Amino acid sequence: MQKKDFFLCGFTGWCLEIFWTGLHSLFTGNFTMMGKTSLLMFPVYGLAALIRPAYRKLKDFPVMVRGIFYSCGIFFVEFLIGSFFQKLHICPWDYSHVPLQYKGVIRLDYAPLWFLTGLFFEWLLRQNPQKVS
Repeated sequence: MQKKDFFLCGFTGWCLEIFWTGLHSLFTGNFTMMGKTSLLMFPVYGLAALIRPAYRKLKDFPVMVRGIFYSCGIFFVEFLIGSFFQKLHICPWDYSHVPLQYKGVIRLDYAPLWFLTGLFFEWLLRQNPQKVS
C-alpha cells in the first residue's frame, strides 16, 4: 500500500463522511446541515487504499462481483476496528439503536452504500495511477 493512496483515501473518506452526516442532519430537520467526523476515522478510511491491490486481482470480474467483494471487505474492517475501538471506549460510531445492526458496529442496511463506496474508491485510485520505479 502506497502512502499517497493511504492519504488520498483518508482525506476522501473524511469528506464523504462529512457530506453523509451533513445530509443526514438535513433529513432529520437540522437545516444547518452540520457534518462531522473523527480524527480516528482518517486511518480507517486510509485503509481503502487496499482496494488498489484488490482491483489488480479482481479487474477481470464483473462490477457486481467487485462491488460485493468491496462491501464485504468494508464490513469486515468496520467490524474489526469498531470492536477494537469499543474495547477502548473510543468508537466514533454506535449503531446499536438502529435495526439491522450487529454489535453496534456494523449496519447491514449500509451494504448498498458500501458497495458504491468501494467502487468509488476503486475509480478514484484508478484515476491516480502509481508510478513504477
